[in-house]
Amino acid sequence: MKVGIDMGTTSEGTSASLDIEELLATRLLVQGNSGSGKSHLLRRLLEQSAPWVQQCIIDPEGDFVTLADKFGHVVIEGERTDAELIGIATRIRQHRVSCVLSLEGLDVEQQMRSAGVFLNAMFDADREYWYPVLVVVDEAQMFAPSVGGDVSEEIRKVSLGAMTNLMCRGRKRGLAGVIATQRLAKLAKNVAAEASNFLMGRTFLDIDMLRAADLLGMDRRTAEMFRDLKRGSFVALGPALSRRPLRVTIGSVETSARSMSPKLMPLPEAPQDVADLIFTPDPEEFTRPVVRRTAPQPRPASDILAELSRPRPEPAAPVEAKPAQPEISAEEREALIGSLFAEIVANPEAAFRPDAELYQDFLVRCRIRRVPGTALSLSAFRRKMAVARSG
Repeated sequence: MKVGIDMGTTSEGTSASLDIEELLATRLLVQGNSGSGKSHLLRRLLEQSAPWVQQCIIDPEGDFVTLADKFGHVVIEGERTDAELIGIATRIRQHRVSCVLSLEGLDVEQQMRSAGVFLNAMFDADREYWYPVLVVVDEAQMFAPSVGGDVSEEIRKVSLGAMTNLMCRGRKRGLAGVIATQRLAKLAKNVAAEASNFLMGRTFLDIDMLRAADLLGMDRRTAEMFRDLKRGSFVALGPALSRRPLRVTIGSVETSARSMSPKLMPLPEAPQDVADLIFTPDPEEFTRPVVRRTAPQPRPASDILAELSRPRPEPAAPVEAKPAQPEISAEEREALIGSLFAEIVANPEAAFRPDAELYQDFLVRCRIRRVPGTALSLSAFRRKMAVARSG
């Protein structure tokens, strides 16, 4: 079924139509500096497509939670454990409910971790739940950075791997990525290169203008046009939009973000006694305790030298090592692992849980039963799980 939604008007005065079915197969990249209208564009896309396709929004600033009142999206707070996020993502795909993962209030590392865990859980859903989902990621350069920043390498790998799975391998699992970024230069190239549809907005840096021109197949000499685009105007290209670069002005939206752009406001009329108002103290000011942080006094050099000259304390007696866990044979260990797989398969809900969640359950059971040796890898777990399910 072909469904076209209205994104606004073109420079020729005609309606700018976006083919949702084609978008699900080819993905979309939106780029524009802050204030260019990216969030407005994403909101227009989400509002117009809400009746036709399930949606999942990764929202780092909490701007899209207002969709819940109008379109019934479920708002998921990012301050949850990994197990909770995995379970919610699995049920989101199972019951085909549109949702907003709000990461507002979390620091960058927590946002990347929560988004990575949630996207990976949606990606690992069972095949029977591979229904089409429009996955919108705002500020994608945060979750798929081109270079390592201040976050740990482990968190960066989780987030970047989830974004790569979404854009590179998500199509066969029903996941259609729509990513928006302020800077193309800060977005990982292997993530951006998987999109076939583009909406390029206003940008001023030369490196971003040249990358935008290259993605649109335009002459580099015409890249200067991106500086002249007005707010809410984008250059569209792609099988779901237009076969040639086409300027589009995004239409109006029904909902609004909680955080709006700052507007000029007139100052209040100044009272006649403004100087007295400012310089006359409040009567409670003198009763209110004043807490001032004083700088610590430097330690005298004599104290430091005396401390260094003190004899070192005698080393404590070594603590007796705990008795090592008794070793078991390979056959006994294999039998113990087999019993754990049998317990997992016996649970009726195991057939509806993703492999990643079952793997975490298996590791917990291994620690409880004190299974010695190196833990199974995820790939080895999947092979043994397939054998256990087949009996």
